[in-house]
Amino acid sequence: MALKCGIIGITSVGKTTIFNCISNTRGETNTYGTGVKANLGVIQVPDNRLYELEKLQPTERIVHTTVEIVDIPGLAKGQSDSSGARLLGEIRNTDALIHVLRCFDDDNLPHIDGSVNPVRDLENVEFELQVKDVESVEKKIQRLERAAKTGDKDAKHGIEVLSRYRKHLESFKNASALEIKPEESRYVDDIFLLTMKPVLYVCNVDEASAVDGNAYVKAVREYLSGRGAVPLVIAGALEAEIANLTEEADRTEFLEASGLTGPGVNKLVRAAYEMLNLLTFFTVGPKEIRAWTITAGMTAPQAAGVIHSDLERGFIRAEVMKYDDFIRLGSEHACREAGKLMVEGKNYVVADGDILHIRFNV
Repeated sequence: MALKCGIIGITSVGKTTIFNCISNTRGETNTYGTGVKANLGVIQVPDNRLYELEKLQPTERIVHTTVEIVDIPGLAKGQSDSSGARLLGEIRNTDALIHVLRCFDDDNLPHIDGSVNPVRDLENVEFELQVKDVESVEKKIQRLERAAKTGDKDAKHGIEVLSRYRKHLESFKNASALEIKPEESRYVDDIFLLTMKPVLYVCNVDEASAVDGNAYVKAVREYLSGRGAVPLVIAGALEAEIANLTEEADRTEFLEASGLTGPGVNKLVRAAYEMLNLLTFFTVGPKEIRAWTITAGMTAPQAAGVIHSDLERGFIRAEVMKYDDFIRLGSEHACREAGKLMVEGKNYVVADGDILHIRFNV
């Protein structure tokens, strides 16, 4: 299950610069105004455990799990025309949003509103998302009203729930903040509300603020504290320089000189995984060592289904080794001899770092 994230923000905040850094794609940057098309990219999720496994199990190839990134052109206040609607539609099916906020000054890159104010920018973008969500809710209400006229009681209840969402959104509040009963979520699940998605906030700062942030970052932190959200701090221009270095040693030296512990892409992916409650398991063999992404709480058959539907359908059992045990003992044989290779059934809940071998029959 590849994670899919959409990058949003107003124009000239450095969205596409950050997109290019993390995806090794060269999306078109747009200094003035908004663009007309989305940039698409796929990034490999950094995981050094794959290379540690390779040291003990030589293999023909290593396959990272991936994250799909959709970078839509910068949004402008009041952009509710057809082009804006189409661009927002590009991120409707994403799992999460990465909201990039401008937290740097640059006289050569004028702000679209005349001054740098990331909290104002955040509110403006959220307003555009709320407007789009109101449109989606109203369309669903219209469909249910036709069904309600035939006496459909469930449609009537759906209209009541959706009307609460409409009132909530029209009060400049995100859909995710509305409290409803769990069984009522089905009325909005199929319209993929933008303000229902989990959001990772990224403060794009200048190089001097890469480690400790600045006054703009402080303002964003204070604003988001009421939501229980903590923004990431990334220096987009600095990350662009790091991404252009081809030698790993040069990258490491550059990071150390800048006071950073790792590339921004690593921080982004880790934060996205934590926010979405995701984890990684491995399959290990001479042909391939591969990382797989699943949602925490998935059982062994469900994890097997991520590999291939036949494995879930014909699941018999899973042979499980813990990553730490495999690294410490050095091989599958050693794990088996030490009693660290477990045979688990359909109710086993997969943990992060598990090494799985699925037994199945179809």
